[in-house]
Amino acid sequence: MPSVRANGIDIAFESLGRESDPTILLIHGLATPLTGWPDSLCDGLVGRGFRVVRFDNRDIGRSTFFAELGIPDLGALMATAQAGGRPVPPYPLEAMAADAVGLLDALGIARAHVAGASMGGMIAQLVALDHPGRTASLVSIMSTTARRGLPPAKPEAMRALMAMPASPGRADRLATAIAAIKAISGSAPQSDAELAAYLGRSIDYTPFDPPAAGRHMAAIIAAAPRNERLEGLRVPALVIHGAEDPIMPPAHGEDTARSIPGAKLLMVPDMGHDFKEALMPIWIEAIGDLAAKAEGKS
Repeated sequence: MPSVRANGIDIAFESLGRESDPTILLIHGLATPLTGWPDSLCDGLVGRGFRVVRFDNRDIGRSTFFAELGIPDLGALMATAQAGGRPVPPYPLEAMAADAVGLLDALGIARAHVAGASMGGMIAQLVALDHPGRTASLVSIMSTTARRGLPPAKPEAMRALMAMPASPGRADRLATAIAAIKAISGSAPQSDAELAAYLGRSIDYTPFDPPAAGRHMAAIIAAAPRNERLEGLRVPALVIHGAEDPIMPPAHGEDTARSIPGAKLLMVPDMGHDFKEALMPIWIEAIGDLAAKAEGKS
């Protein structure tokens, strides 16, 4: 996988499609490398006439890891946040947004359609807020504004998502990942073979590093609410959310769409907090239509 030096770190990325086409930048979520974006989604967007760039956030995949920052105390960070304080994470989401813009700089991309999922949606929102001139459109997928008072994740889904495998071995990692995805999925169909192949690809691609995932989670916990800032955003925007999402209940998607002037909300039936092949045609159409309209192609 190629990489560039940007924002002081090495960022691994993959570029698909023609460099002369408008770019869609895909930003993934917690402890998920670029391989978490389904090839069918990327190929579908390329087929719509876009260049697709997907990349590894810091502390995942083949980008720079921050082992020297240690293991964050997530409980202490959460307690500080709940008490109304400002927890200090190893690095904030704003730094991860700066990584994304640094990647665009390194690739010579002036503006991109920025799409992010879950934590990646939070980062994408910050790219649009902090770097509006670089953002042609925004897609926030199964994410949140972090507005205080929104419904929390279902405890059983969160426990499954944060569960640790019995060992760093591939079989244990895969079994734990499969259990987690099944706990956070919606009712759209997906075979066990499809799920194992999807998750196995990322397990084979990225090292097992629980402290790195903890640093991602620390950045999420410490993030300030973005809802008031999003009210001043002036870019074409789309919110894709699962009607059955147990991690970010539907109210999070509804709030995100309400917070961004003119944003369209696509609440997808049978979708949870996951990526299923059965839903990719819906995503391709929605993301492609938004970007095409922003480019004046529709």
